[in-house]
Amino acid sequence: MPTSIESLFRPDRYPLSSKYDPRWIVDLEMGPNPLWQLEDLLTEMRLRPGQRVLDLGCGKGATSVFLARELGVEVVAFDLWVSEAELRTNLEAAGVAAQVTPVHGTVLDLPFGDGEFDAILSVDAFEYFGTDVHLLPRLLRVLKPAGSLGMSTPALREDPYEAAPPVCVTDLFGWEVAAWHSPGWWARHWTLSGMLDDVTARMQEGGSEDWLIWSRSLEQDQDSPVTRMLEDMGAGIGFALVTGTKTTDVAHSTVKRASSTVIRPAAASIATASTQRAGCSGSPASAIATSSRRRRSASVRLGP
Repeated sequence: MPTSIESLFRPDRYPLSSKYDPRWIVDLEMGPNPLWQLEDLLTEMRLRPGQRVLDLGCGKGATSVFLARELGVEVVAFDLWVSEAELRTNLEAAGVAAQVTPVHGTVLDLPFGDGEFDAILSVDAFEYFGTDVHLLPRLLRVLKPAGSLGMSTPALREDPYEAAPPVCVTDLFGWEVAAWHSPGWWARHWTLSGMLDDVTARMQEGGSEDWLIWSRSLEQDQDSPVTRMLEDMGAGIGFALVTGTKTTDVAHSTVKRASSTVIRPAAASIATASTQRAGCSGSPASAIATSSRRRRSASVRLGP
């Protein structure tokens, strides 16, 4: 079923994201529509105009532009793979250069002061560094006590460490799939840090459909390997949306979080198709994922 670029205009589902020209979003794309993920994620967070926000793994800046325009916050656009010069050009073109500061760097060595940010957001990047148990202490250092942390990340409904990932997914994305954890895994991972309260984690409702619409709108071949994989997987794949609040009481946080972690199922029914364990139809082992996740490749590195 062919889908044009106009299908990315979805005001009923994403009213804020639909303010932006889909062609502009595609020009800055480094993965499935980041504004859709961000708009949904923000429903779990309480950001106010004037707050200072770290956009971690901001890519070419679409999410930073959105945060500045729609929320009136001050943003630091932080990325390893996109230069400050390219980011600055994109931000100036969008008219938000006064609100958004581009910074090139690695999450392993954040060049910011303690408690500098009111919130940290990360869209479609956390899977590349957030599985490290040493990451949260580094990251939360720059977040104020009671500050908000939120992220979206590709996810399998059945965690890859609990069930063998479908062949149609691993054929396309290889080792990356090991980090496509379920919401439950992320909730437990964050809770065990002892540094976050009120952790929530859920599969984004309709996330698989969103990804499929995005893939169809970008692919020249409407029967591409990525599109076929998404069609076969259905609700078994999508995005995990995870949020938490930095604790103000480290000494007692572990006890508190045992009762404050919430894993929220999506409202839509949970698919348990047999293809998840046995593999999916029509996905050749040699297929290479391209435009639906261009940002991430085997050359990904976490630092210099």
